[in-house]
Amino acid sequence: VALLPRPARGLTDGLYCGRRVCYEVLGVSRQASKAEIARAYRQLARQYHPDRYRGEPAGGGAGGAQEAHEKFLLIATAYETLKDEETRKDYDYMLDHPEEYYRHYYHYYSRRLAPKVDVRIVILVTVCAISVFQFFSWWSSYNEAINYLATVPKYRIQATEIARQQGLLNKTKEKGKNRRSKEEIREEEEEIIKDIIKNKIDIKGGYQKPKIYDILLFQILLAPFYLCKYIVWYCWWIYCFTIKGQEYGVEEKLYIIRRYMKMSQSQFDSLEDHQKETFLDRQLWIRENYEVYKREQEEELKKKMAMDPRWKRYRRWMKNEGPGRLTFIDD
Repeated sequence: VALLPRPARGLTDGLYCGRRVCYEVLGVSRQASKAEIARAYRQLARQYHPDRYRGEPAGGGAGGAQEAHEKFLLIATAYETLKDEETRKDYDYMLDHPEEYYRHYYHYYSRRLAPKVDVRIVILVTVCAISVFQFFSWWSSYNEAINYLATVPKYRIQATEIARQQGLLNKTKEKGKNRRSKEEIREEEEEIIKDIIKNKIDIKGGYQKPKIYDILLFQILLAPFYLCKYIVWYCWWIYCFTIKGQEYGVEEKLYIIRRYMKMSQSQFDSLEDHQKETFLDRQLWIRENYEVYKREQEEELKKKMAMDPRWKRYRRWMKNEGPGRLTFIDD
């Protein structure tokens, strides 16, 4: 009696085998192993599979092909329910606790609607795709910047002079079969000039030379390292300059000034050296000095805008014909 399936009360249509017990459908007990369940399924599938059914009554009955097809679907559903350990565990719990309807609905449909592919794999593939697109897009922007700089007379003349000093453009004329056309020579000279510009100019911002560790994938992988590095640096800052009261060095002063100006590291690095020296001479790492400097810059900007002809025309338009004025203009 203990080996027989327990009579289940409250079995619901639409969940697992409906009103039938999956163990009874396959003709096995609740203690049956996976091998026994698989063996019972294969035997029943051979008997009721639509491809094997030739019109004779299924199992000696008189149901016909439709009954055999429905029987096969029920057998397949029972096997799908019992072959997986987690699904079988949920089904056994439903048989033992038929009154917990909502829990059974949740577990059943959460497993059926769950994605078949591991979410971690999807995230990894997405991050890799974004990283590849980001890297090639970065390279495209960098090449566009180099091509533009190669057309600027200032940089082109300097690059050409450097190439001549290095002997890259002073090659002897080729003769015979090795002689190249003027177009090929011009293309080679253009590539030489671009290579010199790449080596001599440090482009900052969105057009800078792409680096593999700046893409999204490496940033995610290196995030724990950067976090630990920042924590160590912050503790060192507190210990040296707050607890021990040491004086700021040049790098520390520039860091405080950059934070006051709300500039990124790349933006601050793109400033000229004389500008940074001016910041240090005026002691802008002191908050009061920076506030004075900020007000001076705002006043200077207002003066430049007041003297700018385009700004004057804009103010004149705002005064005479700008929004808020009622004017009559003839067609």
